[in-house]
Amino acid sequence: MPIKLPSNLPAFDVLTREGVMVMPEDAAEHQDIRPLKIGLLNLMPKKIQTENQFARLIGATPLQIDFRLIRMSEHETKNTAAEHMAEFYRPFQEIKDEKFDGLIITGAPIEHLPFEEVTYWDELKEVMDWTQTNVHMTFGVCWGGMAMAYHFHGLEKHMLPHKAFGCFRHQNLSPASPYLRGFSDDFVIPVSRWTEMRQSEIDGIPELSTLLGSEEVGPCLIEDTDHRALYIFNHFEYDSGTLKEEYDRDVSNGTPINVPMNYYPGDDPSMTPQNRWRSHGHLLYGNWVSEMYLTTPFDQSLIGQSSTDLRK
Repeated sequence: MPIKLPSNLPAFDVLTREGVMVMPEDAAEHQDIRPLKIGLLNLMPKKIQTENQFARLIGATPLQIDFRLIRMSEHETKNTAAEHMAEFYRPFQEIKDEKFDGLIITGAPIEHLPFEEVTYWDELKEVMDWTQTNVHMTFGVCWGGMAMAYHFHGLEKHMLPHKAFGCFRHQNLSPASPYLRGFSDDFVIPVSRWTEMRQSEIDGIPELSTLLGSEEVGPCLIEDTDHRALYIFNHFEYDSGTLKEEYDRDVSNGTPINVPMNYYPGDDPSMTPQNRWRSHGHLLYGNWVSEMYLTTPFDQSLIGQSSTDLRK
């Protein structure tokens, strides 16, 4: 089944060219099934690139996905055309009475700020609390995952002495997890962050379990059973050239930055990087969508109630 997108959203043409099944909204309305309604709270500056990345991953399952784009109500982006935002995004305050099967909260390039100093922190806290009554399953990505871990459990993010930047080997720490079906024991994930969450502090919270981790860059994927959430601190969604774009930008701006580790062949920036994480990215998000489908109620009004896991 396809992912349902507006036919004039840039991701529609991008995914169609890549062979991802997409369906315009008018055609989807004639199918006699209930699609999974998944929201993307997009906090990244490059909105269209981020839309494409996540739509690609959640659109690769056999299920029909109703993909909704959400923004913070008062925060105005400087990197995406106002016309695009007005046409495709709805502010949180307009959708907070709705129910969602899933919500992805992206990262944001504001790691250096304490959470409370982020201009939209109060509304983001409202969003995170809202997920407990109006969203069946939530996926916090990079800074978004750290924000959720801080809000729900008081876990602090810690500044790194140097940016963790490149492709790092990770280990499958919980092979029996339904979110890791089909995962290898050892694999590569792109990493791009100045902060970390510490495993010793995660271990002190019984409701949290680490599913993926790295000896070099620490915990990666955390399951929060009490809040029906996953937190991932690294970037399975990245395109092949995303790290290159970040590296080239910093070099152009004169910002001190190391060549992303284990990314270019021979660590040579003149070479074309190879994507070594795509298959595991599709596995993880496909497994997340599958678990959502298996456990969310058919009656969306029941989402957020304690009995919404249909397998119990």
